[in-house]
Amino acid sequence: MPPLSEAHPQLLYLSPRPTVRPEVIKNGSDQYFIASSFIMKATEDQVVQEEPGYQDDEESFFQDIDLLQKHGINVADIKKLKSVGICTIKGIQMTTRRALCNVKGLSEAKVDKIKEAANKLIEPGFLTAFEYSEKRKMVFHITTGSQEFDKLLGGGIESMAITEAFGEFRTGKTQLSHTLCVTAQLPGPNGYTGGKIIFIDTENTFRPDRLRDIADRFNLDHDAVLDNVLYARAYTSEHQMELLDYVAAKFHEEAGIFKLLIIDSIMALFRVDFSGRGELAERQQKLAQMLSRLQKISEEYNVAVFVTNQMTADPGATMTFQADPKKPIGGHILAHASTTRISLRKGRGELRIAKIYDSPEMPENEATFAITAGGIGDAKE
Repeated sequence: MPPLSEAHPQLLYLSPRPTVRPEVIKNGSDQYFIASSFIMKATEDQVVQEEPGYQDDEESFFQDIDLLQKHGINVADIKKLKSVGICTIKGIQMTTRRALCNVKGLSEAKVDKIKEAANKLIEPGFLTAFEYSEKRKMVFHITTGSQEFDKLLGGGIESMAITEAFGEFRTGKTQLSHTLCVTAQLPGPNGYTGGKIIFIDTENTFRPDRLRDIADRFNLDHDAVLDNVLYARAYTSEHQMELLDYVAAKFHEEAGIFKLLIIDSIMALFRVDFSGRGELAERQQKLAQMLSRLQKISEEYNVAVFVTNQMTADPGATMTFQADPKKPIGGHILAHASTTRISLRKGRGELRIAKIYDSPEMPENEATFAITAGGIGDAKE
């Protein structure tokens, strides 16, 4: 295997190898493995040197919540906001007054003052379509590893959006998740520099050895690739929601470094924690809150969010003579929250078929891809 510096020189700055073992930070019964602080600082410095123009855009995109101090908000109140994952001015704009009042130690008067200060820093008004199109130029796409699949999606998995892939078992959902963990680190078109990934695993299907196999396909260093993936195992739907506060804090701490958040799968724990029609309304409400949080995180930090979803049998389908009596779980809540929905189904052998199920800009179409030793790839004729 050629050295990393020869294959992908731009990948080096993402994860300089630590000279000490990464710190293990414990939070209750859960553990998160985070690179040492000096590495993070070195990484940020090198990114600034690497892409000075891009970083200027990021600075205007990530307005730190500490700016509120200049508008009369004290440090203690800012810390309270950070404790619940609100780390940017845009984050305040995305949070309701009611939710802010639920933060321990924040009164209605304080919340009004915080909202007023935030509105002074961000113009809450309208943009012209042209101005918004200029803002959309910051959106990037992460390759799936298959050119046909990328073409179907208009370039790959889109940032500032939630992309959902659903299908039965063995349709390639987890394989696609693992492939994206590697391809997100590769430099891409339109100035995309690659970045780090957070992987939230709800089904215990994450395998680091699989990332090594996929890294070999792209001639990447195994240790560097694994260092750039932050992994957390979620055990309940509540724990899954709490992890999003940690995600927001990491995205803020290393602004512009993280490019992708993967949840595999989004609904598995909700199916376990809420059962029967009696708990359906509560489940959908909790799910809506999580999806709203995910959408805000993707827009606030300009990251791509990729989630997988399971299928369920539809008893009513046989009455309407539908060809496929199965449907994705999550109902209308998940259907409306996902920006792009991809349906995956089995083909012959290792071939799989992806179909655009719902998208704001891509036409309904299909693409065939293959699951290979090196992850998701193009189907061979």
